[in-house]
This record gives sequence, structure tokens and C-alpha cells, in this order.
Amino acid sequence: MAKFELKLPKMGESVAEATITSWLKEVGDSIEMDDPVLEIATDKVDSEVPSEVDGVIIERFFDVDDVVQVGQVLAIIETEGDIDIESTSEEKEETVEVDLSESQEKAVEEITQTITNVQEAVAPAVSSNDKFYSPLVRNIAKAEGITQSELDAIVGTGGEGRVTKNDILDYLKNKDSKQPVVAEAPKTEASVVQSKPKATAVAEKATPVVSSGEDEIIEMTRMGKLVANHMTDSLQKSAHVQSFIEADVTNVWNWRKKVKDGFMKREGENLTFTPIFMEVIAKALRDYPMMNISLQGDKIIKKKNINLGMAAALPDGNLIVPVIKNADQLNLVGMTKQVNDLAKRSRDNKLKPDEIQDGTYTVTNVGSFGSIMGTPIINQPQVGILALGAIRKVPAVIETPEGDFIGIRYKMFLSHSYDHRVVNGALGGLFVKAVKDYLEAWDVNREL
Repeated sequence: MAKFELKLPKMGESVAEATITSWLKEVGDSIEMDDPVLEIATDKVDSEVPSEVDGVIIERFFDVDDVVQVGQVLAIIETEGDIDIESTSEEKEETVEVDLSESQEKAVEEITQTITNVQEAVAPAVSSNDKFYSPLVRNIAKAEGITQSELDAIVGTGGEGRVTKNDILDYLKNKDSKQPVVAEAPKTEASVVQSKPKATAVAEKATPVVSSGEDEIIEMTRMGKLVANHMTDSLQKSAHVQSFIEADVTNVWNWRKKVKDGFMKREGENLTFTPIFMEVIAKALRDYPMMNISLQGDKIIKKKNINLGMAAALPDGNLIVPVIKNADQLNLVGMTKQVNDLAKRSRDNKLKPDEIQDGTYTVTNVGSFGSIMGTPIINQPQVGILALGAIRKVPAVIETPEGDFIGIRYKMFLSHSYDHRVVNGALGGLFVKAVKDYLEAWDVNREL
């Protein structure tokens, strides 16, 4: 019998650790190659770790909610045979270090290269979009000449949409007849957009829970913990400053009221205020590109694309931020379709990992809960976030060439939080004023 160490595979260049969310196999369970052993979660994507061998699990080293580093041993699998994979590997490495003649060195170099090629062929791998492939699937793809783009296009039926052995075999079977592989991907829990802070090497001592006999103790969800950690991390990292401004959105209100029914009939989409605000904010970011930056150490990264994050509350009370990519290049029809689609799939937990990444500026609508203003926390590593307050019908002084008078207007507060380490008060104030000016100058005769 031999023992195989199942390790946490590499899942992307920026992913160094993962949290174990559940074990799918217990000690003593028999497993086959490519069977999922446990489920893990990172700050980018949730996935399964499959077995690389046939055998029986004889030992597990971590529990649910433990944070594991890439390369750490998760479990020991006992396999049939007499060769211990790990010890054999160590012996080969020691042999290479022995003094050799020139001819022997050349032979060893060839052997070492062969070993390297084999290790690369069977190593777990991910695609450029962080999609994980087991060694078995990767080897089948290589043997059959399947390109990376072809592999990424296969719809997986495994957990979190992972491509299984049967998926790739079905693809090969249908490839010659030009029939597409059709499979329904399972629902996945949407990953929160925020990055999780690095875990400390020593776990914190658990604090005893103190409550009376009538109190209810509720365990935080994994996503809730991620959001909480990210919010705390952001407050510790950025120097939060707020600017507030009131905008008269009467023109926007009246225009939307006039066109929304025709828009629904023509486009089959509900025209809310959100895409209008997103269009205006994208214009303001184009005017003030130093709000569309991130800070890494002491380096400022000026973003080429304007990718607007749209904070959305989930039914369970958690938060997720889908991202509208290249928002400044969308017309209002395209923006509306994007907003509605992302909002719906956020509520249904059907967002893809790349749809909650690469945001450059975030917008949150506190007005949807009746709040007139708020002080939102910056979504790291961005440097600004804008909160949209509730639209209110209020009496206001209206200035005209004939004089001032009191009238009924639709107004809202815009609350701008920004990182004072790199954004001064002038830039933060001018940016939110630009948003106000665009809203107040809205063309009531605009055609869609």
C-alpha cells in the first residue's frame, strides 16, 4: 500500500489560500480519481478539490472553516501498490545532488527534464478565468489535443460548474459529429467581490459567547464573515472622508416618467433610476480620471477602463457588488440591460466570478431603503464610493430672471466617501459636484 498526499492546488496567480467550507468525504471512505473530496472558498471563486488517485482516505488535517495555504497537505489517501509517491520524489531529488561525471550529468539532466514534463502534465491547473481543472481532465485534454479555449468552453456538471471526466469524454464523443456538449451548470453561491484579509498563522482564541437563556445565537455565514472582515480592513487601511451635495433631479424624474412605458414596450426592460445615475457617474469619472484609481503600497494605479461596481443587497442580508465593465462606453439602453441583468442574477446567486471583479469605482443606493444619505465604506483597493440617497419631493427656492419663488422639486443627497491618502477635498468635492451638474442638466427632450 502507498500513501498519497492530497494538497491544496494552485488556483490562480493572486490566490495564496482558501477556506474549507465542507468535507465531501470522511475518513475511511473509498474514492476514485477525480471524485471531489472537499469544497473550498477563496476571495475569487468557490470550487472543489478532486482526488488525483483511487484509494481510501485515512487521515484529514483540517476542519471546516480552517484557512489553508496553497501547497499544504489536506488529507492522506491510501492507494494500492508498493510505491510511496512522496518518498520516491524525495529520493529522486537527493540523487540529483550527488557528484557525477560529465556523461552522467547529461543523463541526469535528461531524466530530470522528463520528470519535470511529467509533473507539469499532471499538475492541477487553472485557466486565465480562474476555472479549475483536475489533473485527470488536464491530461485527457492534452492527450486529445484540446486547446485551452476549447476546455474553457466546456460546460461542467461538477460542483461549482467544474469540468469532470465524463464532461470532457462527452465533449470528445460529440466533437467529431459537431454536436455541442449541453449541460446545465449547477447553481453556485455568489462570491463576494471584496478581498479577504490575509489570515494569521496562529488562529485567534475563540471568545466565549455570553447570552441569557432567552437570547438567540446566530452563526455568521461565510459570506457575512468575508464582508465584515473586508469592511474592517478598509476602515483600517483608508483615510475615509465624506463630501455631501444635494442635487435637483426634477428633470430626470419627469423625463423617466414620460418615457418609461414606451421603453418597456420597446425594450422589454424596466427603466429605473439606477442606469441613469450610472451613466452620469461614468461621465464624471471620465472628467476626473484621478477618481478612477487604486492604491497599491505607495504606487497609484490609474485605471484605463471605467468599471462601475453596483452594490446590491441579497435576500439573506449579505452584500455583493457586480461590476459593469466599460460603463462609459454603454448607451442608456445597454446600461439598463446590464443593470437589470446583474441585479436579477445577484438575487438568484447566479453571478459568475469575473462579474464581481475588476471594479474601479463603486455606487450604492441607500435610498432604496429610505435613507436620505449615508457614509459608505470604500471597496478596496478602490479610492471612492458614492451613496445615492432617496429622491424626495420638497419645497425649494427656484431662481428665475423674473425673481425667486417657492416650488415643488424632486431632490436627493449624494454622499461621496473617498480615500484622503490620495484624494484631496477639492478633487472629492469637484467629482460629486460634476455628478450633480450632469443630473440637473438632464435633457427633458432626450430621445432613446
